[in-house]
Amino acid sequence: MVSLCERAHPSRRAVLLAGGALFAWARLPRFAHAAGSRDPRLVVLVLRGALDGLSTVAPIGDPDYAGLHGDIALTLDGPHPALRLDSFFALNPAMPNLARLFRAGQAMVVHAAATGYRERSHFDGQDVLESGFPGPGHTATGWLNRALANLPAGERVAPHGGLAVGPSTPLVMRGPAPILGWTPQVLPDPGDDLATRLLDLYDHGDPALASALRKGLEAERLAAGDGMGMEKRKGGADSAAGMRQAAEGAARLIAADDGPRVAALAFDGWDTHVNEGGATGRLAMLLGGLDSAFSAFESGLGPHWRETIVVAVTEFGRTARINGTEGTDHGTGTVMLLAGGGLKGGRVVADWPGLKTAQLQDGRDLKPTTDVRGVLKGLLADQFGLSPGVLGSMVFPDSAGVQPMAGLVA
Repeated sequence: MVSLCERAHPSRRAVLLAGGALFAWARLPRFAHAAGSRDPRLVVLVLRGALDGLSTVAPIGDPDYAGLHGDIALTLDGPHPALRLDSFFALNPAMPNLARLFRAGQAMVVHAAATGYRERSHFDGQDVLESGFPGPGHTATGWLNRALANLPAGERVAPHGGLAVGPSTPLVMRGPAPILGWTPQVLPDPGDDLATRLLDLYDHGDPALASALRKGLEAERLAAGDGMGMEKRKGGADSAAGMRQAAEGAARLIAADDGPRVAALAFDGWDTHVNEGGATGRLAMLLGGLDSAFSAFESGLGPHWRETIVVAVTEFGRTARINGTEGTDHGTGTVMLLAGGGLKGGRVVADWPGLKTAQLQDGRDLKPTTDVRGVLKGLLADQFGLSPGVLGSMVFPDSAGVQPMAGLVA
């Protein structure tokens, strides 16, 4: 079946080649931390394609849920039971790691959430989500980079810059603050001999390029953990293996004493119009990859996990009622998934709007009751000390009426 979704036009997204990462890393200064000082980290996972929040965290306590979501609705019984979070919500069984973290107070869910965007174009929705502006068309800089650029004077995270993972820099991380770019390796390893020859060549002909190459090789070595436990990339950002590998490399980079403290990763493939599946199937496969990415950050960050927060966001949700091809179409409200040792977790935050037809957005979607920007503002305020004024004007322009969500950080 042919999908009628939009496809990105090259002019809509600026492309940054992975090789540019070498130069970005070269600009990041080294920095040492005093023993015992606070050293917070924030990782943003952008799920492109619109995540079905009702199949990720199911409102099993809502009497209208099962009828709307039909064959892909999650249940607490059967061969693949959902993982109960509380008396009303249950997690997709493909995410046992997130459920474990939830029970340990290190994960939480914000349900019925959305940006201020109310149309259903993927690329406009992604622009709004990643730029932080109220509407589409602002694709020059992203809110996470502007947050780095506007950190309070003396904030120790600032000298490290940010980390962008992927073949191109996600919009959320583009802007004036310096960044390191890294992508899991897909080509054969050139070997130490070729690297040495190139460095020797550039040392004699272009010392600046030699320095950048040397820094890039250092970043690749660090991300790969000297080759231990990481294989060549087996899948893209829309595969379970690709998500885990990207998270493993990112965790090694941001765990380093002189590495970035803020990172952005983009995972594709969440546009589930056809054969979405519920507890099993395509969506469950993707959620399993996301679950393994959360686990990879937990293990890869080691002791730094206790001051880290990882948040997964998407441009909008999907319809409450399944379509005729056992999938869901573009919607509005969805979920935000958060994990980390720095989180005050173990709870689902939701002003539940209900799923009766009269309660749905436009009679078809989960109605959003929480603004994504409020959650992100709360994280930036508590983790890095950004003021409401800066958050409402510089980081998320024209959003003074959206208050930072309090009490997210332990």
